[in-house]
Amino acid sequence: MSKLAAGPAAALEGALHDGMTIAVGGFGLSGIPADLIDAVRDSGVKDLTVVSNNMGIDDKGLGVLIESGQVRKVLASYVGENKLFAEQFLAGTLEVEFNPQGTLAERLRAGGAGIPAFYTKTGVGTQIAEGKPHEEFDGELYVQERGIVADLALVHAHTADTDGNLIYRYTARNFNPVVATAGRVTIAEAEVIVEPGQLDPNHIVTPGVYVQHLVQASGRSKDIEKLTVRPRPAAVGA
Repeated sequence: MSKLAAGPAAALEGALHDGMTIAVGGFGLSGIPADLIDAVRDSGVKDLTVVSNNMGIDDKGLGVLIESGQVRKVLASYVGENKLFAEQFLAGTLEVEFNPQGTLAERLRAGGAGIPAFYTKTGVGTQIAEGKPHEEFDGELYVQERGIVADLALVHAHTADTDGNLIYRYTARNFNPVVATAGRVTIAEAEVIVEPGQLDPNHIVTPGVYVQHLVQASGRSKDIEKLTVRPRPAAVGA
């Protein structure tokens, strides 16, 4: 049965509620499910806990949910590119749980794999480890981190089939695969959607069993967080 929905709002219908946890793929503005994020904003759902590497930038990506005041708590690795995010955190109006980037990725992977917790050396002896169980293995101290299972996972893929099998492209293959497996319900937007059987099984990264709904990405322009360019070389003969 096709998992293709009529659009982001239709795909999210019945999946949103106040106080829920949403895990979102992408890295900054790269590989983010922008259409689905906008649909979450437009729904008016509030008191959200958002799990993502960061919260985009002001007015872009997950930054639109910060601006609309719909987010209560964020689990992230980095806040530096979003001024409003940083301001709300420093003012105490937004709760933030910082995670080392690799730890955050592994917490999502563990949640998707049915692993409730794991131990890591990362963060031992820092504020990250305060209040968490510790254990010694082979003479080294480790801190326990819990796997993350979100109520809803939103991801962006380059290519999908209508069964929900997903292929990512370049940098978009960052947090999207682990986020896709960590949601009780996962909704994907894809730039190219084909019929079942048209994808090489060897290229599929996220099997369709993890994806409940699929939407066609709108083809909007992809924003660049920081445009860094070199001066063009002088034209020959100029």
